Amino acid sequence: MGYVTTGDGVEIFYKDWGPRDAQPIHFHHGWPLSSDDWDSQMLFFLQNGYRVIAHDRRGHGRSAQIWDGHDMDHYAADAAAVVAHLDLHNVIHVGHSTGGGEVARYVAKYGEPQGRVAKAVLVAAIPPLMLKTEANPEGTPLEVFDGFRAALAANRAQFFLDVASGPFYGFNRPGAEVSEGTIRNWWRQGMMGSAKAHYDGIKAFSETDQTEDLKAISVPTLVLHGDDDQVVPYRAAALLQAQLLRNATLKIYEGLPHGMLTSHADKINQDLLEFIRG
Repeated sequence: MGYVTTGDGVEIFYKDWGPRDAQPIHFHHGWPLSSDDWDSQMLFFLQNGYRVIAHDRRGHGRSAQIWDGHDMDHYAADAAAVVAHLDLHNVIHVGHSTGGGEVARYVAKYGEPQGRVAKAVLVAAIPPLMLKTEANPEGTPLEVFDGFRAALAANRAQFFLDVASGPFYGFNRPGAEVSEGTIRNWWRQGMMGSAKAHYDGIKAFSETDQTEDLKAISVPTLVLHGDDDQVVPYRAAALLQAQLLRNATLKIYEGLPHGMLTSHADKINQDLLEFIRG
């Protein structure tokens, strides 16, 4: 574990576990969480002989609570700073939700041009565009994101509790097996970060059009999404990702929620391993 200082002076926390000569897998977390959200995957892939890396996005987790730069360009540049600091090559980049947007921007702008990336994985990821527009009718209306901002500003702690105990893991579905520990861990990660970063991050994940990022990616890319994702609807995300990417493999899971990398870690980990080894 350690820190890297970015070009604009921000300290980014990262974890780096495993043999230095093993193939690296770099995990990118979702909003408003931290690298801790990848615990199940990092332990699994470490045990399978890989070097695993994950960082806390600026303003999130243990990274500096900088007031600005909470946008996809800075997110990707920060990821690139971690990769360069560790001098990683032949990397598999795995991103969940907003982290999927970070992966798409990083791979398109840094990873492929620098020859450092081998494959990519987008898990319940936000690209190409979450916001509903005339050109993106399957997207989410702006009023929903305005509601997120209002709820966060009014009572961030309660808002985060509501998200974790409701739609994020599908715990609001009839008959759902609710995990109190999972809810508390999500809340813990969220509350570690900066309210300013989280507030600005809503615009970053909802209004950033990443169509051109997806078109620019040529490495093999696995697209995973649950068809009961209440946060990022798969029709406006995964289906379009598979169309825009040049070398995509698409898998839609019946009934799985947005937070499936935690709620169904065994299933997701095996599919990730198969893709990475393939």
